[in-house]
Amino acid sequence: MNDSKKISTVSIVLIIELIIMIMLSLVVTKTISSTTRKSSMDNMQTITKERAHIIQTYVENSENILLYYSKAEQITNLLNDPTDRDLQAKAQAYTESYSKDISNLEGLYVSEWNTHVLAHTDADVVGLVTRKDAEPLKQLQDAMLEAGSGVYNTGIIMSPASGNQIVSMYKAVYNEAGEPIGLVGLGIYTDKLVNTLNDLSINGIEDDFYTMVNVNDTKYIFNNKPELIGQATENATIRQICKMLSNGKGSQEGSFDYKVNGKSYISTYAYMPKYNWLLMLDDTKKEIYSLTNLMRLYMAIFGIAILGLIILFSFINKKQEKMNQKLASTIVKSNKTKESLYAAMFRDVLTDVRNRVAFSIDFDEAKSTEEFPYYFIMFNISNFSDINSRYGNDTGDWLLVRTVDILRQVFKNSRIYRTGADEFVVTTQVNSAEKQTAAVIEDAQDAYERLTSPQQTPSMGKVNFGYRAAVAKKIGPINTSVITVLKAMLNKDPESQFGRINFTDLGSG
Repeated sequence: MNDSKKISTVSIVLIIELIIMIMLSLVVTKTISSTTRKSSMDNMQTITKERAHIIQTYVENSENILLYYSKAEQITNLLNDPTDRDLQAKAQAYTESYSKDISNLEGLYVSEWNTHVLAHTDADVVGLVTRKDAEPLKQLQDAMLEAGSGVYNTGIIMSPASGNQIVSMYKAVYNEAGEPIGLVGLGIYTDKLVNTLNDLSINGIEDDFYTMVNVNDTKYIFNNKPELIGQATENATIRQICKMLSNGKGSQEGSFDYKVNGKSYISTYAYMPKYNWLLMLDDTKKEIYSLTNLMRLYMAIFGIAILGLIILFSFINKKQEKMNQKLASTIVKSNKTKESLYAAMFRDVLTDVRNRVAFSIDFDEAKSTEEFPYYFIMFNISNFSDINSRYGNDTGDWLLVRTVDILRQVFKNSRIYRTGADEFVVTTQVNSAEKQTAAVIEDAQDAYERLTSPQQTPSMGKVNFGYRAAVAKKIGPINTSVITVLKAMLNKDPESQFGRINFTDLGSG
């Protein structure tokens, strides 16, 4: 009788534990689903901003090509004396030689202020006047004068000469008195830029495609359907975003959902204010949330398995000791499963440091004081996607692990988080009486110098990798907004950040 009562008590305890596990699995499923969805969207947004930077760099490089051409002695000498045939021949020879080093070139030329062509990559164009009508000529001249010593970029257009899409730009050339004496023009095909974007693969995403519109007129610059290029978008959300950006309102990055032919898509966008372009990365909802759905399925199967265990309790009472042993084994396996899920949620597998989810939880209710402030140091690998493309993903993975090793050497007794594909955050709480801000920044500079020194890679020899870094001090309540602040510090003016550690004191707010 006592044995029977004892077995019944054990069964009740086990049933209660299994019910708790079911409830826990539901909570974990919800948490993982929400976090995974947010992580997927953050990843897409980061990729979109990286691709926008590639486009802007491509156009800026083209502007530099034209800028250097305009300053050549052969060009300035000719514009000062456009009737000199010897100077014309030298300028033509220089134009043809200079053009050989420009990939994807449509045309490069120099003309008088009235657009009478003096030298051109296509010799047949020499002597022609490209703007015969007075109004278009004045519009071009006014635009170049407004640009001053800079380049007047007309943007990405369909070339009237070749019928292909190009980056078109002009620059005025001035004499010593500051008066315009001529101009230079350049057209670069966008084929190379489009191919570069298409060749940049994204892990876990295969159905993605790019679109880009001119914010001023909402016309497509890039589209996976060629017939839509040059046409105004019919997407009401895109038109609304363009309207707000044109008025100086709205966010310069974000996401939105839309449907086409009954199929749901998600688009993340990044705005390039310098050129008034809006780049979007689109993919199907099904693919973006595939990991979330897979996790839900896994947890559903896990829940069903737990329910199956409850059914087996009837046999536990009959099998007594033998069934108790099997049940104990089942509990051990379940605990290991929970540990595996925990590790998957909070730790980056590749670098063995905690991830952004762990950061959110670790600092959910964290606080610091004047005596013991927190410092957050972010290190961002520059052009990480280019590193993967140029040296291979194995070298990219090695660089991530190497980055963590160096940070651990410098920041002992500190926590390291991988908060993005190419970024890490070091968190350290110090005694202000023993260590001041200058010492923390000095450690950050030490880490930066180690990271940017030549690295002996396993397969590519010695390679220099670029990094950007920023430090933030925080007193009082802490949350994930500190990551946003650090990112903003790095992204505000990326070209000026290399070699300098930016610092901000977030105060006690």
